[in-house]
Amino acid sequence: MLVAPARVPATRRLAATLYGYAFLTDLVLLYPLYVLLFADTGLSVGQISSLFVLWSAAGILLEIPSGAWADALSRRLLLCLAPLLTAAGFALWVLLPSYPAFAVGFLLWGAGGALRSGALEALVFTELDRLGAADRYARLIGRARTAEVFGAVGSGVLAGPVFALGGYLAVGAASVLTCLLAAAVAARLPERRAPVTAPATDRPAPAVAGPGETASGGGPGETASGGGPGETAFGAGPGEDATEDEPGWRESLRGGLAEVRADRAVRAAVLLVAAVAAIWGGLDEYTGLLARDTGVAEAAVPLLLLLVWGGMSVGGLLAPLGERLSHRGYAGLLVVAAVATAAGALLRHPAGFLLLAVAFAAFQLATVLADARLQARITGDARATVTSLAGMATDLTTVACYAGYGLLAGALGNPAAFAVAVLPYLGVAFWLLTGRGVTRWKKEQ
Repeated sequence: MLVAPARVPATRRLAATLYGYAFLTDLVLLYPLYVLLFADTGLSVGQISSLFVLWSAAGILLEIPSGAWADALSRRLLLCLAPLLTAAGFALWVLLPSYPAFAVGFLLWGAGGALRSGALEALVFTELDRLGAADRYARLIGRARTAEVFGAVGSGVLAGPVFALGGYLAVGAASVLTCLLAAAVAARLPERRAPVTAPATDRPAPAVAGPGETASGGGPGETASGGGPGETAFGAGPGEDATEDEPGWRESLRGGLAEVRADRAVRAAVLLVAAVAAIWGGLDEYTGLLARDTGVAEAAVPLLLLLVWGGMSVGGLLAPLGERLSHRGYAGLLVVAAVATAAGALLRHPAGFLLLAVAFAAFQLATVLADARLQARITGDARATVTSLAGMATDLTTVACYAGYGLLAGALGNPAAFAVAVLPYLGVAFWLLTGRGVTRWKKEQ
Protein backbone atom coordinates (compact mmCIF):
# COMPACT_ATOMS: atom_id res chain seq x y z
CA MET A 1 0.00 0.00 0.00
CA LEU A 2 1.29 3.44 -0.96
CA VAL A 3 1.00 6.26 1.58
CA ALA A 4 -0.02 9.59 0.07
CA PRO A 5 2.76 12.20 0.43
CA ALA A 6 0.50 14.46 2.48
CA ARG A 7 0.09 11.63 4.99
CA VAL A 8 3.81 10.84 5.37
CA PRO A 9 4.59 13.64 7.89
CA ALA A 10 1.61 12.62 10.02
CA THR A 11 2.75 9.00 9.99
CA ARG A 12 6.27 10.03 10.96
CA ARG A 13 4.99 12.19 13.81
CA LEU A 14 2.92 9.29 15.10
CA ALA A 15 5.93 6.96 14.88
CA ALA A 16 8.30 9.38 16.65
CA THR A 17 5.82 9.99 19.46
CA LEU A 18 5.16 6.27 19.82
CA TYR A 19 8.87 5.45 20.05
CA GLY A 20 9.46 8.18 22.61
CA TYR A 21 6.57 6.96 24.74
CA ALA A 22 7.74 3.34 24.55
CA PHE A 23 11.32 4.27 25.47
CA LEU A 24 10.34 6.41 28.46
CA THR A 25 7.85 3.84 29.71
CA ASP A 26 10.65 1.33 30.28
CA LEU A 27 13.40 3.80 31.22
CA VAL A 28 12.68 3.18 34.91
CA LEU A 29 15.80 3.12 37.07
CA LEU A 30 13.99 1.19 39.79
CA TYR A 31 13.65 -1.85 37.51
CA PRO A 32 17.05 -3.39 38.33
CA LEU A 33 16.88 -2.45 42.02
CA TYR A 34 13.35 -2.73 43.36
CA VAL A 35 13.79 -6.30 44.60
CA LEU A 36 16.85 -5.14 46.53
CA LEU A 37 14.79 -2.27 47.97
CA PHE A 38 12.22 -4.76 49.23
CA ALA A 39 14.88 -7.00 50.74
CA ASP A 40 16.71 -4.09 52.37
CA THR A 41 13.42 -2.99 53.92
CA GLY A 42 13.21 -6.39 55.61
CA LEU A 43 10.72 -8.27 53.43
CA SER A 44 11.02 -12.02 53.17
CA VAL A 45 11.05 -13.95 49.91
CA GLY A 46 7.47 -15.02 50.57
CA GLN A 47 6.36 -11.42 51.06
CA ILE A 48 8.12 -10.35 47.86
CA SER A 49 6.41 -13.17 45.96
CA SER A 50 3.05 -12.05 47.30
CA LEU A 51 3.73 -8.58 45.91
CA PHE A 52 4.27 -10.07 42.46
CA VAL A 53 0.93 -11.85 42.78
CA LEU A 54 -0.78 -8.54 43.63
CA TRP A 55 0.92 -6.93 40.63
CA SER A 56 -0.32 -9.63 38.25
CA ALA A 57 -3.80 -9.69 39.78
CA ALA A 58 -4.25 -5.93 39.34
CA GLY A 59 -3.37 -6.16 35.67
CA ILE A 60 -5.61 -9.17 35.04
CA LEU A 61 -8.67 -7.71 36.79
CA LEU A 62 -8.42 -4.33 35.05
CA GLU A 63 -7.30 -5.52 31.61
CA ILE A 64 -10.72 -5.92 29.99
CA PRO A 65 -12.49 -2.98 31.73
CA SER A 66 -9.64 -0.68 30.73
CA GLY A 67 -9.98 -1.80 27.12
CA ALA A 68 -13.68 -0.96 27.20
CA TRP A 69 -12.88 2.45 28.72
CA ALA A 70 -10.39 3.09 25.93
CA ASP A 71 -13.02 2.31 23.31
CA ALA A 72 -15.72 4.39 25.01
CA LEU A 73 -13.67 7.39 26.18
CA SER A 74 -10.20 8.24 24.95
CA ARG A 75 -7.24 5.97 24.33
CA ARG A 76 -4.88 8.92 24.54
CA LEU A 77 -6.27 9.88 27.95
CA LEU A 78 -5.63 6.39 29.31
CA LEU A 79 -2.10 6.41 27.89
CA CYS A 80 -1.48 9.67 29.77
CA LEU A 81 -2.91 8.33 33.03
CA ALA A 82 -0.99 5.03 32.93
CA PRO A 83 2.50 6.42 33.69
CA LEU A 84 1.05 8.83 36.25
CA LEU A 85 -0.34 5.92 38.26
CA THR A 86 3.01 4.14 38.01
CA ALA A 87 4.83 7.30 39.14
CA ALA A 88 2.59 7.54 42.22
CA GLY A 89 3.44 3.95 43.10
CA PHE A 90 7.19 4.51 42.75
CA ALA A 91 6.96 7.63 44.91
CA LEU A 92 5.27 5.61 47.66
CA TRP A 93 8.02 3.00 47.53
CA VAL A 94 10.89 5.38 48.20
CA LEU A 95 9.10 7.83 50.52
CA LEU A 96 7.33 5.25 52.72
CA PRO A 97 9.24 1.97 52.26
CA SER A 98 7.07 -0.71 53.87
CA TYR A 99 5.03 -3.72 52.82
CA PRO A 100 1.72 -1.77 52.62
CA ALA A 101 3.34 0.94 50.49
CA PHE A 102 4.94 -1.66 48.22
CA ALA A 103 1.58 -3.42 47.85
CA VAL A 104 -0.24 -0.20 46.92
CA GLY A 105 2.59 0.69 44.56
CA PHE A 106 2.27 -2.63 42.73
CA LEU A 107 -1.51 -2.20 42.49
CA LEU A 108 -0.97 1.22 40.91
CA TRP A 109 1.71 -0.18 38.59
CA GLY A 110 -0.54 -3.04 37.54
CA ALA A 111 -3.42 -0.62 36.94
CA GLY A 112 -1.14 1.58 34.82
CA GLY A 113 -0.07 -1.39 32.74
CA ALA A 114 -3.69 -2.40 32.20
CA LEU A 115 -4.63 1.12 31.07
CA ARG A 116 -1.81 1.08 28.53
CA SER A 117 -2.43 -2.45 27.26
CA GLY A 118 -4.91 -2.52 24.41
CA ALA A 119 -5.28 1.25 24.26
CA LEU A 120 -1.83 1.75 22.71
CA GLU A 121 -2.21 -0.88 20.00
CA ALA A 122 -5.75 0.25 19.18
CA LEU A 123 -4.76 3.92 18.94
CA VAL A 124 -1.78 3.22 16.69
CA PHE A 125 -3.70 0.92 14.33
CA THR A 126 -6.70 3.26 14.13
CA GLU A 127 -4.50 6.29 13.36
CA LEU A 128 -2.53 4.40 10.71
CA ASP A 129 -5.77 3.16 9.20
CA ARG A 130 -7.10 6.71 9.09
CA LEU A 131 -3.93 7.78 7.28
CA GLY A 132 -4.19 4.93 4.79
CA ALA A 133 -1.08 3.27 6.22
CA ALA A 134 -2.47 0.34 8.20
CA ASP A 135 0.08 -1.95 6.53
CA ARG A 136 2.82 -0.15 8.49
CA TYR A 137 1.43 -1.27 11.84
CA ALA A 138 3.79 -4.22 12.35
CA ARG A 139 6.79 -2.05 11.45
CA LEU A 140 5.86 0.65 13.98
CA ILE A 141 4.95 -1.74 16.79
CA GLY A 142 8.10 -3.78 16.21
CA ARG A 143 10.24 -0.67 16.51
CA ALA A 144 8.28 0.42 19.58
CA ARG A 145 9.09 -2.93 21.23
CA THR A 146 12.75 -2.31 20.41
CA ALA A 147 12.48 1.17 21.97
CA GLU A 148 11.13 -0.48 25.14
CA VAL A 149 14.14 -2.80 25.24
CA PHE A 150 16.47 0.19 24.79
CA GLY A 151 14.71 1.87 27.70
CA ALA A 152 15.24 -1.19 29.90
CA VAL A 153 18.90 -1.34 28.87
CA GLY A 154 19.26 2.34 29.68
CA SER A 155 17.76 1.82 33.12
CA GLY A 156 20.28 -0.94 33.77
CA VAL A 157 23.16 1.28 32.72
CA LEU A 158 22.06 4.34 34.69
CA ALA A 159 20.69 2.72 37.84
CA GLY A 160 24.10 1.95 39.38
CA PRO A 161 25.64 5.43 39.06
CA VAL A 162 22.45 7.18 40.20
CA PHE A 163 22.15 4.83 43.17
CA ALA A 164 25.77 5.53 44.12
CA LEU A 165 25.01 9.25 44.12
CA GLY A 166 21.76 9.30 46.06
CA GLY A 167 20.58 5.83 47.02
CA TYR A 168 17.05 4.60 46.54
CA LEU A 169 15.61 8.10 46.88
CA ALA A 170 17.56 9.34 43.85
CA VAL A 171 16.68 6.24 41.81
CA GLY A 172 13.03 6.64 42.75
CA ALA A 173 13.01 10.33 41.85
CA ALA A 174 14.53 9.57 38.45
CA SER A 175 11.91 6.86 37.87
CA VAL A 176 9.07 9.24 38.73
CA LEU A 177 10.55 11.84 36.38
CA THR A 178 10.66 9.46 33.42
CA CYS A 179 7.04 8.47 34.09
CA LEU A 180 6.00 12.15 34.06
CA LEU A 181 7.87 12.63 30.79
CA ALA A 182 6.09 9.59 29.34
CA ALA A 183 2.72 11.11 30.27
CA ALA A 184 3.71 14.38 28.58
CA VAL A 185 4.72 12.54 25.41
CA ALA A 186 1.45 10.54 25.44
CA ALA A 187 -0.48 13.81 25.42
CA ARG A 188 0.99 14.48 21.95
CA LEU A 189 -0.32 11.24 20.46
CA PRO A 190 -2.96 11.87 17.78
CA GLU A 191 -6.45 10.54 18.29
CA ARG A 192 -9.23 11.27 15.85
CA ARG A 193 -12.02 8.74 16.04
CA ALA A 194 -15.40 9.15 14.42
CA PRO A 195 -18.44 8.11 16.48
CA VAL A 196 -19.89 4.75 15.58
CA THR A 197 -23.46 6.05 15.47
CA ALA A 198 -22.89 8.97 13.10
CA PRO A 199 -23.74 8.29 9.46
CA ALA A 200 -20.86 8.36 7.02
CA THR A 201 -22.59 11.01 4.90
CA ASP A 202 -22.38 13.50 7.76
CA ARG A 203 -18.61 13.59 7.57
CA PRO A 204 -16.30 15.42 5.21
CA ALA A 205 -14.87 13.51 2.27
CA PRO A 206 -11.76 11.45 3.08
CA ALA A 207 -8.39 12.83 2.09
CA VAL A 208 -6.94 9.62 0.64
CA ALA A 209 -9.83 7.34 -0.30
CA GLY A 210 -12.43 8.30 -2.80
CA PRO A 211 -15.82 9.65 -1.75
CA GLY A 212 -17.69 7.10 0.32
CA GLU A 213 -14.72 4.71 0.59
CA THR A 214 -13.73 3.36 3.97
CA ALA A 215 -10.18 2.88 5.21
CA SER A 216 -8.85 -0.65 5.04
CA GLY A 217 -9.70 -2.53 8.17
CA GLY A 218 -11.89 0.31 9.48
CA GLY A 219 -14.95 -0.38 11.57
CA PRO A 220 -18.52 0.06 10.39
CA GLY A 221 -19.26 3.63 9.41
CA GLU A 222 -15.65 4.82 9.66
CA THR A 223 -14.09 6.84 6.83
CA ALA A 224 -10.47 7.08 5.88
CA SER A 225 -10.25 10.65 7.10
CA GLY A 226 -11.66 9.94 10.52
CA GLY A 227 -11.86 13.67 11.14
CA GLY A 228 -14.48 16.32 11.27
CA PRO A 229 -17.48 16.88 13.48
CA GLY A 230 -18.47 14.21 15.93
CA GLU A 231 -15.08 13.37 17.45
CA THR A 232 -14.69 12.73 21.14
CA ALA A 233 -13.67 15.51 23.50
CA PHE A 234 -10.39 13.83 24.37
CA GLY A 235 -9.69 12.62 20.84
CA ALA A 236 -10.59 15.81 19.01
CA GLY A 237 -7.85 17.93 17.56
CA PRO A 238 -7.51 21.68 18.03
CA GLY A 239 -10.75 23.43 17.24
CA GLU A 240 -12.67 20.19 16.68
CA ASP A 241 -16.06 19.58 18.22
CA ALA A 242 -16.89 17.01 20.87
CA THR A 243 -19.80 14.62 20.70
CA GLU A 244 -21.96 12.64 23.03
CA ASP A 245 -22.60 9.87 20.50
CA GLU A 246 -19.76 7.60 21.63
CA PRO A 247 -20.99 4.32 23.16
CA GLY A 248 -20.55 3.75 26.89
CA TRP A 249 -17.93 1.41 28.22
CA ARG A 250 -20.50 -1.33 28.84
CA GLU A 251 -21.53 -1.22 25.19
CA SER A 252 -17.87 -1.32 24.17
CA LEU A 253 -17.29 -4.28 26.44
CA ARG A 254 -20.28 -6.16 25.03
CA GLY A 255 -19.23 -5.32 21.49
CA GLY A 256 -15.69 -6.61 21.99
CA LEU A 257 -16.85 -9.83 23.66
CA ALA A 258 -19.44 -10.36 20.94
CA GLU A 259 -16.85 -9.99 18.17
CA VAL A 260 -14.55 -12.54 19.79
CA ARG A 261 -17.43 -15.00 20.22
CA ALA A 262 -18.85 -14.54 16.74
CA ASP A 263 -15.70 -14.33 14.60
CA ARG A 264 -13.57 -17.47 14.61
CA ALA A 265 -10.65 -15.65 12.96
CA VAL A 266 -10.57 -13.02 15.71
CA ARG A 267 -10.87 -15.68 18.40
CA ALA A 268 -7.98 -17.65 16.90
CA ALA A 269 -5.88 -14.49 16.70
CA VAL A 270 -6.56 -13.69 20.38
CA LEU A 271 -5.50 -17.20 21.39
CA LEU A 272 -2.39 -17.00 19.22
CA VAL A 273 -1.25 -13.77 20.91
CA ALA A 274 -1.58 -15.38 24.34
CA ALA A 275 0.07 -18.64 23.28
CA VAL A 276 3.06 -16.92 21.69
CA ALA A 277 3.70 -14.03 24.09
CA ALA A 278 3.11 -15.61 27.50
CA ILE A 279 5.75 -18.33 27.87
CA TRP A 280 8.84 -16.52 26.61
CA GLY A 281 7.68 -13.39 28.44
CA GLY A 282 7.60 -15.40 31.66
CA LEU A 283 10.96 -17.06 30.98
CA ASP A 284 12.54 -13.65 30.51
CA GLU A 285 12.21 -13.09 34.27
CA TYR A 286 14.41 -16.11 34.95
CA THR A 287 17.24 -15.47 32.50
CA GLY A 288 19.35 -14.00 35.31
CA LEU A 289 19.14 -17.27 37.25
CA LEU A 290 20.00 -19.23 34.11
CA ALA A 291 23.02 -16.97 33.51
CA ARG A 292 24.28 -17.52 37.04
CA ASP A 293 23.97 -21.27 36.59
CA THR A 294 26.48 -21.13 33.72
CA GLY A 295 29.18 -20.49 36.32
CA VAL A 296 30.02 -16.88 35.47
CA ALA A 297 30.70 -14.32 38.18
CA GLU A 298 27.80 -12.21 39.40
CA ALA A 299 29.27 -9.14 37.68
CA ALA A 300 29.13 -10.93 34.32
CA VAL A 301 25.44 -11.81 34.55
CA PRO A 302 24.27 -8.42 33.18
CA LEU A 303 26.57 -8.88 30.17
CA LEU A 304 24.88 -12.16 29.27
CA LEU A 305 21.48 -10.53 29.69
CA LEU A 306 22.54 -7.81 27.28
CA LEU A 307 22.85 -10.52 24.61
CA VAL A 308 19.24 -11.52 25.22
CA TRP A 309 18.05 -7.90 25.16
CA GLY A 310 20.00 -7.36 21.96
CA GLY A 311 18.23 -10.31 20.38
CA MET A 312 14.86 -8.89 21.41
CA SER A 313 15.79 -5.56 19.82
CA VAL A 314 16.70 -7.23 16.53
CA GLY A 315 13.49 -9.24 16.56
CA GLY A 316 11.37 -6.09 16.79
CA LEU A 317 13.22 -4.49 13.90
CA LEU A 318 12.68 -7.53 11.68
CA ALA A 319 8.90 -7.09 11.65
CA PRO A 320 8.72 -5.79 8.03
CA LEU A 321 10.53 -8.91 6.81
CA GLY A 322 8.49 -11.15 9.07
CA GLU A 323 5.26 -9.98 7.48
CA ARG A 324 6.24 -11.95 4.39
CA LEU A 325 6.05 -15.24 6.29
CA SER A 326 3.30 -17.67 5.42
CA HIS A 327 1.57 -19.55 8.22
CA ARG A 328 4.04 -22.39 7.61
CA GLY A 329 6.96 -19.99 7.87
CA TYR A 330 5.53 -18.57 11.09
CA ALA A 331 5.15 -22.06 12.55
CA GLY A 332 8.76 -22.76 11.58
CA LEU A 333 9.82 -19.55 13.34
CA LEU A 334 8.27 -20.81 16.60
CA VAL A 335 9.98 -24.19 16.24
CA VAL A 336 13.37 -22.55 15.67
CA ALA A 337 12.86 -20.30 18.69
CA ALA A 338 11.87 -23.20 20.94
CA VAL A 339 14.76 -25.42 19.83
CA ALA A 340 17.28 -22.58 20.22
CA THR A 341 15.98 -21.84 23.73
CA ALA A 342 16.23 -25.45 24.84
CA ALA A 343 19.68 -25.92 23.29
CA GLY A 344 21.04 -22.67 24.72
CA ALA A 345 19.78 -23.47 28.21
CA LEU A 346 20.93 -27.10 28.24
CA LEU A 347 24.39 -26.11 27.03
CA ARG A 348 25.03 -24.78 30.57
CA HIS A 349 27.71 -22.46 29.20
CA PRO A 350 27.87 -18.70 28.59
CA ALA A 351 28.03 -19.42 24.85
CA GLY A 352 24.52 -20.79 25.13
CA PHE A 353 23.25 -17.23 25.53
CA LEU A 354 24.09 -16.63 21.88
CA LEU A 355 21.43 -19.22 21.07
CA LEU A 356 19.09 -17.61 23.58
CA ALA A 357 19.61 -14.26 21.85
CA VAL A 358 18.56 -15.86 18.56
CA ALA A 359 15.57 -17.49 20.26
CA PHE A 360 14.36 -14.29 21.91
CA ALA A 361 14.76 -12.40 18.63
CA ALA A 362 12.46 -14.96 17.01
CA PHE A 363 10.00 -14.82 19.92
CA GLN A 364 9.87 -11.01 19.80
CA LEU A 365 9.25 -11.11 16.06
CA ALA A 366 6.57 -13.77 16.47
CA THR A 367 4.83 -11.70 19.15
CA VAL A 368 4.79 -8.55 17.01
CA LEU A 369 3.41 -10.49 14.04
CA ALA A 370 0.71 -12.12 16.19
CA ASP A 371 -0.34 -8.69 17.44
CA ALA A 372 -0.43 -7.31 13.89
CA ARG A 373 -2.51 -10.30 12.76
CA LEU A 374 -5.01 -9.65 15.55
CA GLN A 375 -5.34 -5.96 14.69
CA ALA A 376 -5.87 -6.79 11.01
CA ARG A 377 -8.75 -9.15 11.84
CA ILE A 378 -10.68 -6.85 14.19
CA THR A 379 -13.49 -5.22 12.24
CA GLY A 380 -15.69 -3.78 14.99
CA ASP A 381 -15.32 -0.56 16.95
CA ALA A 382 -14.26 -2.18 20.25
CA ARG A 383 -10.66 -2.62 19.10
CA ALA A 384 -9.05 -1.86 22.47
CA THR A 385 -11.46 -4.22 24.23
CA VAL A 386 -10.57 -7.13 21.96
CA THR A 387 -6.86 -6.35 22.32
CA SER A 388 -7.26 -6.26 26.10
CA LEU A 389 -8.89 -9.68 25.98
CA ALA A 390 -5.71 -10.94 24.34
CA GLY A 391 -3.70 -9.15 27.02
CA MET A 392 -5.68 -10.76 29.83
CA ALA A 393 -5.30 -14.19 28.26
CA THR A 394 -1.56 -13.56 28.02
CA ASP A 395 -1.35 -12.47 31.68
CA LEU A 396 -3.25 -15.52 32.89
CA THR A 397 -1.03 -17.82 30.85
CA THR A 398 2.08 -16.08 32.16
CA VAL A 399 0.97 -16.58 35.78
CA ALA A 400 0.52 -20.28 35.01
CA CYS A 401 4.00 -20.24 33.47
CA TYR A 402 5.43 -18.75 36.66
CA ALA A 403 3.84 -21.48 38.75
CA GLY A 404 4.92 -24.26 36.41
CA TYR A 405 8.45 -22.94 36.13
CA GLY A 406 8.80 -22.81 39.92
CA LEU A 407 7.89 -26.49 40.17
CA LEU A 408 10.13 -27.51 37.27
CA ALA A 409 13.14 -25.50 38.42
CA GLY A 410 12.83 -26.85 41.94
CA ALA A 411 12.84 -30.43 40.69
CA LEU A 412 15.05 -30.27 37.59
CA GLY A 413 17.04 -27.02 37.77
CA ASN A 414 16.86 -23.89 35.64
CA PRO A 415 18.33 -25.27 32.37
CA ALA A 416 15.93 -28.22 32.24
CA ALA A 417 13.01 -25.97 33.26
CA PHE A 418 13.75 -23.67 30.31
CA ALA A 419 13.86 -26.62 27.92
CA VAL A 420 10.57 -28.10 29.17
CA ALA A 421 8.81 -24.73 29.31
CA VAL A 422 9.15 -24.11 25.55
CA LEU A 423 7.66 -27.46 24.53
CA PRO A 424 4.15 -25.94 24.17
CA TYR A 425 5.47 -23.89 21.25
CA LEU A 426 5.75 -27.09 19.26
CA GLY A 427 2.06 -27.63 19.89
CA VAL A 428 1.29 -24.07 18.76
CA ALA A 429 3.25 -24.67 15.56
CA PHE A 430 1.31 -27.90 14.93
CA TRP A 431 -1.98 -26.03 15.53
CA LEU A 432 -0.99 -23.42 12.98
CA LEU A 433 -0.24 -26.08 10.40
CA THR A 434 -3.35 -28.19 10.96
CA GLY A 435 -5.86 -26.12 12.92
CA ARG A 436 -9.13 -25.03 11.33
CA GLY A 437 -9.49 -21.32 10.69
CA VAL A 438 -5.76 -20.57 10.78
CA THR A 439 -4.59 -22.08 7.50
CA ARG A 440 -4.33 -18.67 5.84
CA TRP A 441 -1.90 -16.35 7.57
CA LYS A 442 -2.47 -13.26 5.45
CA LYS A 443 -5.84 -11.61 5.75
CA GLU A 444 -7.59 -11.33 2.44
CA GLN A 445 -7.97 -7.75 1.37
